[in-house]
Amino acid sequence: MLIETKISKGYSTVVPAYVRKKMDIEPGDILIWELEGRELKVLPRKNVELENIIGIIDEGGDAVESKKKVQRGMK
Repeated sequence: MLIETKISKGYSTVVPAYVRKKMDIEPGDILIWELEGRELKVLPRKNVELENIIGIIDEGGDAVESKKKVQRGMK
């Protein structure tokens, strides 16, 4: 599937709604731009809150249980 977007004078562009939905891209996520010759790949990366990482490290013990706590919003 080909989708076109236009680059503005400020060198900004819009991530099309179809792509945002398919790739689960949300405000605050980061796009990684990778060049391979004349090919450009744009890869999404979820923005990770530092407090969630610190919570896992400080928690210690069972990594699976720590992850569940972070996902539930617990520290």
